Amino acid sequence: MLPRLALAPAPARRLRPGARVLCTAAPAEAAAAAPLSAEELKLLLRRDHYSASTRRFHSFLPLLSHPSLLLSSAAILRRRSHPSLHSPPPEPPLLPSAAAEVIASPSSHLRLLLPSRVKGRPLPVPTLPLRLAMLSAASALDAVFAPRAATFAYRARHTAVRYLRSIPNASWFFRVAILRQPFGPRHVRRLLDGISGKVDDLGFLEFLRELFVSDAIAFELGGCELGRGLPQESELTATLLNIFFDPVDREVMAIREEVHKNNPRVKDESVLHTPVRVYAARYLDEILVVTSGSKMLMIEVRDRILAVLERDLEVKVDKLASSVHSAGSEKIDFLGMELQAVPPSVLLPPLSEKAKRAKKMYLKHKAAKAQELKNARETRRKKLGLKILNHLFKKVRRGHEFEFDFRIESEVQQLFKEWADEVVIEYFKSPEHCRYWHRFLTSGDFLSLTRMRDQLPPALVDSYDKFQETLDRFLMPMRDHGTSDKEERLAEEEERQYEKRTVEDLTELKMRINAPIELVRKHVKLAGFTNSMGRPRPIKLLICLDDTDIINWYAGVGRRWLDFFCCCRNFKMVKTVVSYHLRFSCFLTLAEKHECTKRQAISHYTKDLKVKNDDGVSEVHFPTEREIKMMGDKNLSDPKPVDGALTMILVRLAVDDTTYPCLAHFCAETDTVIYRIRLLQNRLNVDPLNEKKWAQGLSSIHESLNKKCLPLCSMHASDLLLGKITLQDIDCTRFVDVE
Repeated sequence: MLPRLALAPAPARRLRPGARVLCTAAPAEAAAAAPLSAEELKLLLRRDHYSASTRRFHSFLPLLSHPSLLLSSAAILRRRSHPSLHSPPPEPPLLPSAAAEVIASPSSHLRLLLPSRVKGRPLPVPTLPLRLAMLSAASALDAVFAPRAATFAYRARHTAVRYLRSIPNASWFFRVAILRQPFGPRHVRRLLDGISGKVDDLGFLEFLRELFVSDAIAFELGGCELGRGLPQESELTATLLNIFFDPVDREVMAIREEVHKNNPRVKDESVLHTPVRVYAARYLDEILVVTSGSKMLMIEVRDRILAVLERDLEVKVDKLASSVHSAGSEKIDFLGMELQAVPPSVLLPPLSEKAKRAKKMYLKHKAAKAQELKNARETRRKKLGLKILNHLFKKVRRGHEFEFDFRIESEVQQLFKEWADEVVIEYFKSPEHCRYWHRFLTSGDFLSLTRMRDQLPPALVDSYDKFQETLDRFLMPMRDHGTSDKEERLAEEEERQYEKRTVEDLTELKMRINAPIELVRKHVKLAGFTNSMGRPRPIKLLICLDDTDIINWYAGVGRRWLDFFCCCRNFKMVKTVVSYHLRFSCFLTLAEKHECTKRQAISHYTKDLKVKNDDGVSEVHFPTEREIKMMGDKNLSDPKPVDGALTMILVRLAVDDTTYPCLAHFCAETDTVIYRIRLLQNRLNVDPLNEKKWAQGLSSIHESLNKKCLPLCSMHASDLLLGKITLQDIDCTRFVDVE
């Protein structure tokens, strides 16, 4: 395939280095074609290409060359390559004639990137017109197959994680372990057979086949490079994989329906019943199946799914690695995270004695502060009242008369009565004060002695008894009984909560999702953030960058880790890695660059790594300690993993000629800086497929991009370092040759 591509004739139509104009259409013609919404795309497909009699698609070639669909694809690329702008500049789409040229011969719109080493494999990269055509094909296929897709076939990792956390009472699970294998001709044949069942267009099917033959779409099953924003991945990959694995999804849906039908839910609320269910989640080529039933049921489900994979899709599966595991006692890796079923008390543990004391202390301090504020208000009110009374008293003594239109005696009396009542009520609320005065007035009184009472007048004795009754009624510390009742109620409530937790722990299991912290530490050590002792160290390859670019690169790696693992239970440990290892490695790199100590670097940049821009305004790109502390899983998104940012370093070059245009899609800036791409596996001279020397689960950028030079404007260079865009948003066919 690659020799054929290498000998392909040069295309007659090339991109100009200035503004990326893709066609010579008139402005009115380009403005007439607006981007298609989802409903408009469905109407377009139904009107032009969907036959109500045959329920098949026809004439797909005009659809891919439709100006509105191409403009929609261009809008997607513009939004991805301009994340910092709310409204990136519009660009006209391909003309239908140009689109027909791209679709007719996609191999002529590919460029080979040769690797820096002799034994390396070249990478075919599509040009921008071909990428637009592939995005149009993906949009059209999604409109056909997405409504028919299974509900557990997810296009976002965090959406799948949210579903997995809601699975109750998991007892057994297994992950389908697909052996690493290229998506070869037999898989392409199965894929095109599945597409031809809905799309009856030989031209479109031939276009897809040509994409695979020319290696415009080339990926491996069972690897770890899919869905990570790497440049070797195509926009069509996710859509084609969902179509390819549709038979597996149908089989899982049939299994779930059978199990649900054979095990109905008991409607009697007095009976504790856990129905047998089968749950599944699939993201691209990763499949996880969970059940609340027996192990024999799980083995039967696994055999049926593996049979569909091997028989219908011709996919090689590692049966040993696809074995069934106990959800409660074993962990399983899925989507780069660790899953295990645990009792609810593990996820929501009860407060320890130390935490209870701390909570009581906090509430006590909070009440004391509220009382201090209330006393301060009362003091200010009393001082103001005394000032007013003093002023009025002085006026009266001097003979001044005050005339009022109304009498205020009743209002003043009511006000003072309310104040007095409030003071008395607040006083009697204090058990200490009541106990003190009751003990002071009742203890040591000779009138309570019987022989003395007989010698005294009856009126005095009756008065004394009434006085004692009044003391007992108002000052007797009856609060002890209320306190004991309150303590009893609290003890009963704690006992009920304990019983509830015990029953839940014995009858329920919930899914716990953790970040593989050991793998994260291995990734940190492999990238050079820490030394062999696990302490932060500088990365000397970054010294040639500006201070802003150094901080942006560290911030891009840290934010990607934080965004990706924010849904994990042990997210606090990932926060520690970013807040300590990455932050202090950045300080040490800046100190190495400026030949100063770490303490001086921290004093200059502060702990938040503030840096001044061209206007002299301080900016913070690295997440602050407070920001990291407040992070959580409240707003789940679908960020790209850290692989692309961690395994690539951009080295700034000192080049006199800076007239090269920015290589970001739809960017015409000529004030650029040239950067050289340095890949981690080439710097370490390690094969990413060697799991003993490379970190498990860490993907890598294709080796042909190593030492390639690309001019970028300041905005896109910052976005690439911060991880807002990836190399998929860069025109990799226009790299610059720098001696």
